[in-house]
Amino acid sequence: MEPTQSVSFMIAFTAGFLSFVSPCVLPLVPSYVSYITGLSLQELTSKDENRNVRLVTLQNSLLFILGFSLVFIAFGASATLIGQVLLNYQTVIRKAGGILIVVFGLAIMGVFKIPLLMSYKQYQFKKRPAGAVGSVLVGVVFAAAWTPCVGPILGTILLYASTTHSVMTGIQLLMVYSLGLGLPLLVTALAVNTFLVSFQKIRNYLWLVSLLSGIFLIAVGIMIFTNSFTLLTSWMSTYGIGWYIGQ
Repeated sequence: MEPTQSVSFMIAFTAGFLSFVSPCVLPLVPSYVSYITGLSLQELTSKDENRNVRLVTLQNSLLFILGFSLVFIAFGASATLIGQVLLNYQTVIRKAGGILIVVFGLAIMGVFKIPLLMSYKQYQFKKRPAGAVGSVLVGVVFAAAWTPCVGPILGTILLYASTTHSVMTGIQLLMVYSLGLGLPLLVTALAVNTFLVSFQKIRNYLWLVSLLSGIFLIAVGIMIFTNSFTLLTSWMSTYGIGWYIGQ
């Protein structure tokens, strides 16, 4: 794996994780877990070990993650394709994208508000579709409903994907982003009781998540604008940081 690509994937994974812990996603995770599994919170948090409950939770959570991953990956491929069509304007796209990402960061920090990017749409089924396909479909709906809410962070990765020269790179970036969002969701689904106890302690610090997310986006925006990913790669290589170690 190329060093620069390694840095890109690390940023994409971090972006996915920040999307998960964002104030408009994290508080509703238990409700989504209950909905996609068809189990009540009482069943999910029961102290009595129930192998069937864990199996149902694992299976449906993985299918749910697959559903929203397919949507985000399609976004990534589309963004790269658009970038390739506008190849002669890559420098303009990169600099404009960097500025827009900095604006996203400031919005997340609360410097000003962008209503469209700080909301979500309530797409809900009257009744959860049954079976494996149903769980995947709920994941697809989740992606469509929550894209405005996680828009600044997701938009950052999509804007970066649009500056890459390979559709596969765009797909890979959004796969890693989906992993960053899906992995903690899966862990939470399998330990809802622990999550609920912990969330009560951290809910008053969600403002800090917004602050850190804003700083992260501003830093990425500046790097994209100045095309300085190679400088970061060089620094990480000096200190032996990155997935490319030993290669």
